[in-house]
Amino acid sequence: MAEDVKPTRKNLMAIEDRIELSERGHDTLEQKRDGLIMEFMDILDQAQDVRSELSDDYKTAQRKLNMARAMEGDVAVRGAAAALQEHPEITTQSKNIMGVVVPQIESTKVKKNLGERGYGLLGSSARIDEAADAYEELLETLILAAEVETAMKKMLEEIETTKRRVNALEFKLLPELYDNQDYIEQKLEEQEREEIFRLKKIKGKKEEEEREEREAEQEAEEAAETVPADD
Repeated sequence: MAEDVKPTRKNLMAIEDRIELSERGHDTLEQKRDGLIMEFMDILDQAQDVRSELSDDYKTAQRKLNMARAMEGDVAVRGAAAALQEHPEITTQSKNIMGVVVPQIESTKVKKNLGERGYGLLGSSARIDEAADAYEELLETLILAAEVETAMKKMLEEIETTKRRVNALEFKLLPELYDNQDYIEQKLEEQEREEIFRLKKIKGKKEEEEREEREAEQEAEEAAETVPADD
């Protein structure tokens, strides 16, 4: 509360320094928040595209898998899947977006040719190859979706954190500092008025005393003049 602050010039200067620093911090955080929101909107657009692509790829992969199972049988499909020797490799790095570290996912050995799938030409069919192609495409889209969704989540968390800091400065700290500043200035003005009044009173009293002294001296002089001189 403002009443808890001692109304001194030193405290006033300290509060003014804190206000200046807090206002600069508030402006910086507002700029960061706005920049993060713009970046988030770009990622959100990308995420919506990836989600749509992921849904389409999943439907396509399921359709081609069902077709392969219907035409070739579950045994052939399971055998082709079990023949796979090299599995996809996932590596993660990071990148910085306005101070927010987000993942960057790299994948290798996702898409394969017939020789890399392990089942060979004799153990394959056009339906199984199409299903494998579709699921490899789905996996690549899924990896991209994981990267985008994670980045979007981290950006949103940072936006919320920054918004809370902006609000804390704007609606709590700065108003308290302004109240303290007003309180100290008001008290200092009151003290100054009281000091001016006290000085005027002292001055008036001194002038009154000097006036009385002059009048006393004048009366003494007049009295001395009326006394007859000795013969």
